[in-house]
Amino acid sequence: MEMSGKDNEVGANAETRTSEKAQSWIPKIIKKRMCSTFIEDNSNGALCQCGGPRGTHGSNATGDYFGAAIVSQWDSGQHSSEYPTDAFGEFLRLSRDTPPQIVFTLMTAHWGVPSPNLVVSVVGGGGEGQEKVKPWVREVMRNGLVRAAQSTGAWILTGGLREGVGRCVGEAVRDHAAAAPSLSQKKVVAVGVAPWGLVHNRQQLVNAQGSFPARYYVQNTSQDTCGLDSNYQAFLLVDDGTVGQRGGETGFLSNLEDYISHQRTGIWGSGSIEIPVLCMLISGEAKMLQRVDHSLRKAIPWLVLGGSGPAADLITEILEEVSLGSSPSSPLPEGGEGGEGPSTELRDRVREKVRRHFPAEANLEKLVDWVLSIHKNRDLITVFHQEQEGSDDFDTVLLKALVQASKRVASHASEYTEELKLAVAWNRVDIAKSELFNGDIHWKYEDLEDSMTDALVNDKPQFVRLFCENGLNILHYLSYSRLESLYRSLADSSLAYTLLQRRLAERQAAATSLTQLDGADPGSPVSAVTRLMGSASAKELCLYEVSRLLYDLLGDGCQPFYSAQLGLDPGASTRRAIRHVNKLLLGDCLYRDQRCLSPWASLFIWAVLQNRSEMAVYFWEMASESVLSALSGCKILRELSKLEDETESKVSMKELAQKFENLAQDVFSSCYQSNERRCFTLLIRQSPVWAGATCLQMATAADARLFFSHDGVQTLLSQIWWGDMERNTKVWKLVFAFFVPPLIFTKLIGFREPDEDVNFEEVHHDRDMDSMDGNDATVFSLADVVRNEEDADEYMALKANQKGSSSPPIRPFAIQRWRNFWFAPVTSFLGNVLMYFLFLCLFAYVLLVDFKGPPPKGPSISEMVLYFWVFTMVCEEIRQTFFVGSTTVIQRMKTYIQDIWNKCDLTAITVFALAVACRMFDESYHFGRALMALDFMVFTLRLIHIFAIHKQLGPKIIIVSKMMKDVFFFLFFLFVWLMAYGVANQALLYSYDPRPSWIFRRVFYRPYLHIFGQIPINEMDADKLLEVECTNNRTLIEGGMEPCMDGSYNWLVVLLLVVYLLVTNILLINLLIAMFSYTFSKVQDHSDTHWKFQRYNLIVEYHSRPCLAPPFIILSHLHLFIKRFVRRIPSAKVKHFVLELRGRAASRLNTWEGLQKENLLSAQNKRLRDSDTARLKRTSVKVDTVLKQMSEIRDRDRRLRLLESEVEFCSSALSWLMEALAEGNVIKSTRPPPMLSRDMMPLSPSVR
Repeated sequence: MEMSGKDNEVGANAETRTSEKAQSWIPKIIKKRMCSTFIEDNSNGALCQCGGPRGTHGSNATGDYFGAAIVSQWDSGQHSSEYPTDAFGEFLRLSRDTPPQIVFTLMTAHWGVPSPNLVVSVVGGGGEGQEKVKPWVREVMRNGLVRAAQSTGAWILTGGLREGVGRCVGEAVRDHAAAAPSLSQKKVVAVGVAPWGLVHNRQQLVNAQGSFPARYYVQNTSQDTCGLDSNYQAFLLVDDGTVGQRGGETGFLSNLEDYISHQRTGIWGSGSIEIPVLCMLISGEAKMLQRVDHSLRKAIPWLVLGGSGPAADLITEILEEVSLGSSPSSPLPEGGEGGEGPSTELRDRVREKVRRHFPAEANLEKLVDWVLSIHKNRDLITVFHQEQEGSDDFDTVLLKALVQASKRVASHASEYTEELKLAVAWNRVDIAKSELFNGDIHWKYEDLEDSMTDALVNDKPQFVRLFCENGLNILHYLSYSRLESLYRSLADSSLAYTLLQRRLAERQAAATSLTQLDGADPGSPVSAVTRLMGSASAKELCLYEVSRLLYDLLGDGCQPFYSAQLGLDPGASTRRAIRHVNKLLLGDCLYRDQRCLSPWASLFIWAVLQNRSEMAVYFWEMASESVLSALSGCKILRELSKLEDETESKVSMKELAQKFENLAQDVFSSCYQSNERRCFTLLIRQSPVWAGATCLQMATAADARLFFSHDGVQTLLSQIWWGDMERNTKVWKLVFAFFVPPLIFTKLIGFREPDEDVNFEEVHHDRDMDSMDGNDATVFSLADVVRNEEDADEYMALKANQKGSSSPPIRPFAIQRWRNFWFAPVTSFLGNVLMYFLFLCLFAYVLLVDFKGPPPKGPSISEMVLYFWVFTMVCEEIRQTFFVGSTTVIQRMKTYIQDIWNKCDLTAITVFALAVACRMFDESYHFGRALMALDFMVFTLRLIHIFAIHKQLGPKIIIVSKMMKDVFFFLFFLFVWLMAYGVANQALLYSYDPRPSWIFRRVFYRPYLHIFGQIPINEMDADKLLEVECTNNRTLIEGGMEPCMDGSYNWLVVLLLVVYLLVTNILLINLLIAMFSYTFSKVQDHSDTHWKFQRYNLIVEYHSRPCLAPPFIILSHLHLFIKRFVRRIPSAKVKHFVLELRGRAASRLNTWEGLQKENLLSAQNKRLRDSDTARLKRTSVKVDTVLKQMSEIRDRDRRLRLLESEVEFCSSALSWLMEALAEGNVIKSTRPPPMLSRDMMPLSPSVR
């Protein structure tokens, strides 16, 4: 048998070499023990008392006759010596005196064994010379212990040998690994701790360089040893110098248990409790009593399986029968703390029971002393009865046993708090709900605070939900100091930790550079901060790094987070911000004592950054502004997925991001069904929680195309697109009105009446009187959304001048109708389309008809008009780049250049400017004209973006853009095959032709034409070759004469042509068609979604544009220049679609959104409860409950039958006694004996 499948070649791969190098230090620290003094065994003179023969001892051990003569008893500490260990790998031969902390670190840090939440040390019999393990004990091991270890993340410590209890545990682990999923297998860790001298074929493990991997084959075991069990993950082979003797590992195992019990659970020991250690006794011989007593003195709790064997049965009887005479709270009849010994009566009763269970033991009094000491620490012992408690509840039994012990050890903590900590450490929320949160216990905030932190750090969302539902106030819990500590607890392997550390390093580097630039003194504050930041660690993370990370992930859609808490100006430079933060951290940091203003949102961000799906969803459920929160989580996760290198984490991030996008759409859909107008406000409402972002801005940044495809979003965009005009207005009516403006004042175009909108001032005054389901203050007129720049300026001026007026003035009908038409985005778009067509017509006219020579002949008047037209386009691009948005100039430029159509505009304008410069000179005139012709193509392709708004053309444009990627792949394959054929064809036809132009033509151009059927047979087939003047003279060929074709391999040329046409026209062309078909079918289903997303960007663009199109747009630009730089009127359209709500209006909108989210979650939970899977699960639980009750009923029935038998026996004995007394005339009675009535007659067996 091979251990754990370790049958690979030693050193065969890099991983093996890495392991060997990483553990090369082991022999320097870990030692083994060897007998150094041969002391003859009295029963066998050829053996030493250590168990080894004389031949295995060295000359020093066998030569010390004097020392051996005066010593009669061999002792491991005195008669053995330590040497560097020679057996290690995923096992370890170690001395019995090895410090346990070294072994624990080796297992967790180097062997990769996960740190335990619980350690169960299984000891007992079943080994050599003892009775076999009982079947019900095997069942407890398989269905109880291993399953409990899997659910709690426990280590199981046993002997690890293929005998007795160790073999049972190994088989149980093996069966669990075969049946459980791979994720669960990692949680069951079985560790064997056995004596080195007892291991069979142990020489196979000896290798001074280490065994990587180890090979261990089990053969027939001898009488005194047993082989290692391959189902264990690791082995600790304790060497005390003996051979073939048991018990050498007991001391080390006890020390290891004690050390682990003082370590903390959780990631990097971040848990709130120490690792619980529980010893479990199964059967056991007499020496096991000493082992139990030794552990109890160290306050290690024990679980005894009553009925499993001698030692376990003895302890069970002692605890149950000896203590019957005294109550649990009263002192036992043994000595108290004053040192008095146990009473003679108690000692006699214990001696009798010990003699009954171990009749062959000679040293009876020592066993009695051990038992009495065990009885004294009975509070640490829990007895498990198979008849009363099944193996299915074994994990609950383990928990109760540890809690019972913790009450004795930790007297300052309440019973329930300790039990709760253990339940959290094991992640057993079911036990917590049934035992601790069943309504009988009133939990306080102080009782749940530490456990809440433990649950958050170690990713236990079910406990977080449970605590919040049972008394934990998140507003009191989450302060900014605790939020920082949560970010410091991130795992080192997480992407968020790496990103935060990177920004922390940037702050340190910036602080150092600032100190050097400022020439600060060594004692100045800046220098002190720099020295402080020089010793950076994870614990020095603060909210500034979190704010920087969130700003980098969320982009320009929101302001920096936590800027108010840190006292930062949102528009401050990085240098000033770092200087301020360093000074703040050097001081008292008063913000850390403040309560978090938005605790649920802060925890949601914290969970999303770690990609914790279940916890993030719960925090989203509890947070306000559900739609925006879900979209923000989607944005963060999609940005993190771009930075993640691991494929599995990247996929999980994308899946969670899609889940949040679906949640945002579901909640918004519920809101849209409830109140359409409120939904429009929800989309453009500026959020104080998410740093001033809106739903539309965040959805755009998150690329939430599915969200944009919702009817509610599209309805709002359509209303914005049409402005105050009716949405069903025909396009031809707009065209007529565009060319004949007086038609605006007729009924040709329908406009919405003013009373259809809710006036801002009226809403402001009446907001308190509106109900939740009516038109309240959160419903604003569309005029507040689509108000153009000039309208906004005039509105603000009028509002300032009429503070005492109850209603704003009404414009004349003609002016109002004129503004409603020309300031609508659809009118601006239509004007730009029409004028762009005129621009292309002018451009074509100049190129084809009126493109004159360089000065002084040209340019012509029409060409000058064209130049001016392009100049107005340049002005508009400059406005879009530098004067749109509220961010810095560099960020605006980055945002502008990210758009592909802006890149197209920039390319077209750059090429046009270069062409104009070239056409002004005679030398470059024709080159400039060629550039102008190419630039016309670029300007014409710009029409694709214009027609993206069309409902039928928009999706097709998206499909074409996707297919362009397929074309590039096709051209790559075509180029490879075309070059291969072209070079071979040219080499076979012409032996020498140095002309570069003809080489390019025949190698690339001619084979490309072959694809379309243009095959010059008369130039390739020697039989159809035409008579031409040619030569084979290289000198003449170099002089320009045509070379002669070589026809020696003409058959090969024809064959290559056939193969080339076969591959290109059949294989590659059909491959391209197949790729197009696949792309079309894949994109067609989602093309409408992509089009709706692009439609939003187009609407935003034309909503922000001036109403006039180039070249008349220059008038709007001059108007804006005067307003911005002369009159100093700020822009009202720096931010698009932003509406700020405060006070009761914002509160009502949040409440309404929260109600819709709760309704959605309730409906989802109802569907989940009504699903077939949930019904089957509930039915299964009910069946298990019924079976358990039936088992209890059968047990009660058995007890009643036993009671009936005893009653019948007593009745018969009393009857016999009465008859005897009546016959003896001893007692004279004045009345006859009582008779049993018919109603009290015992049932006959047939009746029963």
